[in-house]
Amino acid sequence: MKIYKVLTFFLLVVFLFTSCAQKVKIKALEPAEVDRISETKKIAVLNFKNDRVGLSRKIETQLSGFQIDNKKYFTIVSRTDIDTIIEEQKLQSSGLTGEDNSVKVGEIIGVQAIISGDVRGPTRQDSYFYRQRVRCVDNNCSKLKYYNVDCTKRVVGLAAEMRVVDVSRGDIIFADRLSKNRVFEHCDDDSRTLPSVSIVAQNMANALTEEFTYKLTPHYREFYVALLEDPDLDYTSEQENLLKFALEYIEQARYDKAEQLLTHLIDSTGGKSYVAFYNLGVIREVAGKYEEAKEYYEYADNLMVESVKEISEAIVRINTLIAKREKTLEQLRK
Repeated sequence: MKIYKVLTFFLLVVFLFTSCAQKVKIKALEPAEVDRISETKKIAVLNFKNDRVGLSRKIETQLSGFQIDNKKYFTIVSRTDIDTIIEEQKLQSSGLTGEDNSVKVGEIIGVQAIISGDVRGPTRQDSYFYRQRVRCVDNNCSKLKYYNVDCTKRVVGLAAEMRVVDVSRGDIIFADRLSKNRVFEHCDDDSRTLPSVSIVAQNMANALTEEFTYKLTPHYREFYVALLEDPDLDYTSEQENLLKFALEYIEQARYDKAEQLLTHLIDSTGGKSYVAFYNLGVIREVAGKYEEAKEYYEYADNLMVESVKEISEAIVRINTLIAKREKTLEQLRK
């Protein structure tokens, strides 16, 4: 019985690995989560309150260097330029850099939006505990000895409340509290040591910067789409080879050659193979030609009698991608 269970488990594992469908990677352009930022692309980042980790500088650098398709998305008025403008205006910057005066600051320096914030942390919380160990008492290990070692658990936290204010309207485009936590453990018999709070805080500040700027910028998202590998009709041996070789070319990223073979397969089956139409749709989706992909997916969908999961998902997915691309293009045009 035990051997039977092991054999069954082995066959199940083999089946799962051999039944995985071939997949291709799709790279899709998606809009910024904060849509209104596309209307206010000339931005200044004020010094954040209590900013011991340089978060505001990191955000300024990230936004100023951000490009989409090799084009800069934002125009950033740097902190140095802000100080110069304020000095030229013969104003005291100390009374203007607060959040309550962000609109006034924006008007003075000629930007469309102001980013301000308040950093909380870094914080450190240490707690202590014991962890049980075991060792041999003699060379033969005939007896064991159990003992405890001292251990420390360290939790490092960093949070920031950040706001983006529209200068012309005087209202808040975006406001949120973002936070990160890291947990570390160290015992007296470990070779590793607990990291310093300053190093961990810098890493978390980088992570907060990535999270914040991700919300404000269009970006590419990558995901995988499964191909259909089994004939849906009584293929001839020639048609089976057309599908087989098309899939091989897709695996090699030779989409032009695969497209030729799939088109031939469609013609040879009288346009009745949803497998060929679907796989051709995937190739068009990889190329970013969503309207053509949608047309092929709809051909495949019309040929289905029994529901095919991959095709149903493709219909929903391609409509979503088309809508998101249109939204992204709107943001890029502003």
